[in-house]
Amino acid sequence: MYESFFGLKEKPFTLLPDPDFLFMSSKHALALSILEYSLAGQAGFCAITGEIGSGKTTLIRTLLRRIGRNTTVGLIANTHSGLTDITAWALAAFGRDSSAQSDTTIYQELMHFLIDEYGAGRRCVLIVDEAQNLTIEALEELRLLSNINSDKDLLLQVILVGQPELLTKLNRPELRQFAQRVSLAYHLAPLTYLETRRYIRHRLETAGSRRPIFSDMAIGIVHYFSGGVPRVINSICDMSLVYGLGENLQDVDLDLVQRVIADRQTCGAVPFARDEAPDEPAVVAEITSMVREALELRAVPAEEEPVPASVPAPPLVAMPRMEQEPARAPAAASPSAVASDSEELAPARARERDSADNYPFLEAPRTDRRRGYVDLRVDALMLEERRGGLERESEDDPQRASWFTRTFRRTN
Repeated sequence: MYESFFGLKEKPFTLLPDPDFLFMSSKHALALSILEYSLAGQAGFCAITGEIGSGKTTLIRTLLRRIGRNTTVGLIANTHSGLTDITAWALAAFGRDSSAQSDTTIYQELMHFLIDEYGAGRRCVLIVDEAQNLTIEALEELRLLSNINSDKDLLLQVILVGQPELLTKLNRPELRQFAQRVSLAYHLAPLTYLETRRYIRHRLETAGSRRPIFSDMAIGIVHYFSGGVPRVINSICDMSLVYGLGENLQDVDLDLVQRVIADRQTCGAVPFARDEAPDEPAVVAEITSMVREALELRAVPAEEEPVPASVPAPPLVAMPRMEQEPARAPAAASPSAVASDSEELAPARARERDSADNYPFLEAPRTDRRRGYVDLRVDALMLEERRGGLERESEDDPQRASWFTRTFRRTN
């Protein structure tokens, strides 16, 4: 509808879970790494939770794209409180039809299927979406299914995806045994303002846009009323583009988004995190303060205030790699020489500390010398979280190298 008007190839803010538009914030990247690690590390149970519309289903779709042919996946997507026979649902999720009438026969069929897949060199992964809807009895039956795993033979892995109520349910005394079997768990938190800013521009660029379209204040009010939830962000941004088309506006500003939110509040269907009027002076002042503080803190210039070319950006402070030089015996030094060196290094260290307040400070990576690998995840996530740049990074590409090669680098 508005694609040609804004120079887009497709709608950027569709509500459908599309892995092509997955925005790899530090939170989503870590959640996806945990999902991949749960498969590689043969975790019996893994749980991923998040608020409604936080991107859980899109993560699962992305994971399904990356799973190899040596993995058989069963997906239960339409859970509800009436789902009691989890064994029959699991068998159907793996594409196995059964005419059995008794629960015992269905259980035996599922066990034979899992054993046959294991014998063929394929692992079985059961993904349960909206798992918070499962009853206590269904979750307990799911736990009993995992009893087929014994010793080093893992025949069935289970990934639970749901809303925060799932964690509340797992903490109940009746499910203490189940909770103890959950090896990995992660909660997707809402996006920050800067992440919302990058999220919107990522989706616009993926849809073919060559310019931001949304101003920083427009993104500020979108974040304020969406609470950083991607699905609500998509809803507000999509309607803002429709309003822009109707009013022949090539750019989406604060005033336009205010009208979108006000009209939505008037009609009664309000999925927003805030219920204040969008044009209240206090709301506008809070949004202005939030945007200004975020941009100044992260040293990201607004479109209206470009950085002068004559002002060079401070250099990136990086610690030298300690293992790159062979160890040398320390030379004897006089106390006066040591004091002189300390005085000369003091100003440089002070400048490094000042620069590190606003720019990433890369410490020497942690090394596990027993395995011969360096774990780069912490530094990579800190860099991703603290830079907040405008450019799209190559790691946002869902077709990039596997998580293991991106996470670990051989040291010997």
